[in-house]
Order: sequence, then C-alpha cells, then structure tokens
Amino acid sequence: MSKTFAMQVISAVGGVLLLTSTATAEDKGVDWSAFQSAKVSLGKGLSAAQSKGKPISGKFEMENGKLQLSVYTVSKGKFSEVIVDHASGTVSKSEQIKEGEDYSEATAQSKAMAKAKRSLSAAVAKAVAGNPGYRAVSVVPSLEQGKPVATVVLENATGTKTTSQKLD
Repeated sequence: MSKTFAMQVISAVGGVLLLTSTATAEDKGVDWSAFQSAKVSLGKGLSAAQSKGKPISGKFEMENGKLQLSVYTVSKGKFSEVIVDHASGTVSKSEQIKEGEDYSEATAQSKAMAKAKRSLSAAVAKAVAGNPGYRAVSVVPSLEQGKPVATVVLENATGTKTTSQKLD
C-alpha cells in the first residue's frame, strides 16, 4: 500500500469520525432555556479551566437534567474533566480521566492541540463573532490531514450550526 493511499484512508476515516461526533453533539444538544440561563460563556469556561491544565475541549451538556459546563484539560501528561460553574465561572470539580471512551477522546484531542498555534478560546471567539445571535455549545479539536482544526457547535433559539476553525 502506498504512503499516499494510506494517508487518504486515514484522512477519510478521521473525517467520518469527526462528522459522527459532530452529529452526536447536535443530536444531544442542550436544553435551550437552560443554556440561556448560563451566565458564563464557553470561552470563559475554557479560561477558568486553565487553572487545572491546558484546555483540550469543552462543552455545555445536560447531566442528570441539569446544565453543566465540562472542559477536558491536560497537565503533565494527565487528563482531567473540569466542571466549571456556569453561573459563577469558577471551577466546581476536577476529576482525572484514566480510562475508557473519555480517555481515548482526550488523547486524540491532546494530539490535535499539541500541533495548534491558536487556543480553543480564540477559535470559539472567532466562530461566535462570525455568527451573530449564536452562542458556543462545544469546541472539539481534531487533526484533518495532519493540521489542527476545531469544530465549534453553535446554538440559538432557532437551531444549531457547526463551524470549523483552523488552529494553525
């Protein structure tokens, strides 16, 4: 198998996985009325989580019927899920990620961010600025043809929109 063909296969598989994860984020969504009550933006949540390590992804999600702002971080090769209080912007909980699907996702996200020159906060700010009336729900980095990009899911009262932001 030629090196070029192998890279095309890897890129195609990566693209399918990215589309699958994006569709999942859009399918789950967040409760819009709960999301509107969040006083802290995703960008500010990423900044707050920096006290626990370098942010490698972030999202608002519904956990046990309540809105939660979750940020994955990496520090000294260890991954953590940091919960940021969406009302105050302070870190309310931090738990190490050691195994399972969360660990696999964090590993892939960390690899993408290792090649990034721009932060996730910058990617979120650009996506929000380019889509007036929308708020960022999630940001997930990945490698596309070896280059780091962030998929930013945006939401408003009328629906969900997904954008891609270059991180290099």
